Amino acid sequence: MSVAAAPAHALLRYREEFPVFGHARYLNSCSLGALSKRSRLRVNQYLDLWEQRGASAWYDQWLPALEVLRADYAWVVGARAEDISLHPSLSSVLGVVGESLEYRDRPKVVVTSLDFPTVAYQWLAKQQEGVELVVVDSPDGTHVPLELLERAVDDRTALVATSHVFFTSGAIQDIAAVAEIAHRRGALVLIDGYQGAGQLPVDVHAAEVDFYCSGGLKWLLGGSGIAFLYARPDLTSRLTPRVTGWFAHGDPFRFDVRHFERRPGARGFDTGTPGMAAVYAQLGGLEVLREIGLPAIREVTQALTDDLINEARSRGFVLRVAARADERSAIVMFPRKAPEEDVRRLAAQGFIVDSRPGHVRVSPYFYNTPDDHRALLECLPRE
Repeated sequence: MSVAAAPAHALLRYREEFPVFGHARYLNSCSLGALSKRSRLRVNQYLDLWEQRGASAWYDQWLPALEVLRADYAWVVGARAEDISLHPSLSSVLGVVGESLEYRDRPKVVVTSLDFPTVAYQWLAKQQEGVELVVVDSPDGTHVPLELLERAVDDRTALVATSHVFFTSGAIQDIAAVAEIAHRRGALVLIDGYQGAGQLPVDVHAAEVDFYCSGGLKWLLGGSGIAFLYARPDLTSRLTPRVTGWFAHGDPFRFDVRHFERRPGARGFDTGTPGMAAVYAQLGGLEVLREIGLPAIREVTQALTDDLINEARSRGFVLRVAARADERSAIVMFPRKAPEEDVRRLAAQGFIVDSRPGHVRVSPYFYNTPDDHRALLECLPRE
């Protein structure tokens, strides 16, 4: 059967920015955003500086680049640069936050069964210290009803740590409602935005979250090795992380081993020397996103997601996605008997997708087209 042509969209001109489309149909941004030409150019700039100037580049090139990145990440979530802490991964972020809280009077941390396991692991590792992890189950494997979350949060809860977008289903959580539930009982809230930031506009102030974290790996087009933490400004003076590093020092180049004076604001949540190759790759990806604008990305990506869902259902596929379009992100789950085998077979035919237990996971982004969907569905048999 031939693949019917489908209308293009307003951001199609950016497809040539991503060389992967010269040899494959890439539909896996929820695992790793496609490499842009600008990210490659930025990384080459970093390598040139390393080759030509070595460590002298820190002072007038690399340290300023960190401040540019803080400002860019602040733009992503609607915050200020001074409210952003830089990290190599979300595990680092969660470690710093986890070691900032006191659990004596509030030993409970609430997560959900649909969150990425790294979130739960941070507090499971503290059980010997008396921390109690409460996991709120999802009745349908897609959502976690707010009323179930509310039942789990009480006056002994220190933190609610959960996702903006569930990696298991692509459903979007109402993070403002989650924050309201936590705050009503005196708890803090941390939002794992790794599947949210970039494909969704984020306003941390409107949502009234205490912490929001994400990174370059997926929708922010920065690759691995770079992540960030937004910390509500008043919290940074109240909390003292027991995990730290020299970049959190107020004057790191004083090299004083007898005194530690923490930087004010979220920079006091920093740890060690950032990986500058990852920083430069992220700056290139964010340059593309800034040029387009996050609302435009959401509009196009949502339309592509709806197209994939509608086309798949018209061909008889059963999907696991949120029922309402406004609760769907650009993650579409195809229940399958042997998803790993499907992924390998599709790769041999030029499609890059991913699997999670019992599902093939497909994630269109603004650089995809409806024709990518139709070509994929031609090669994926119904079960």
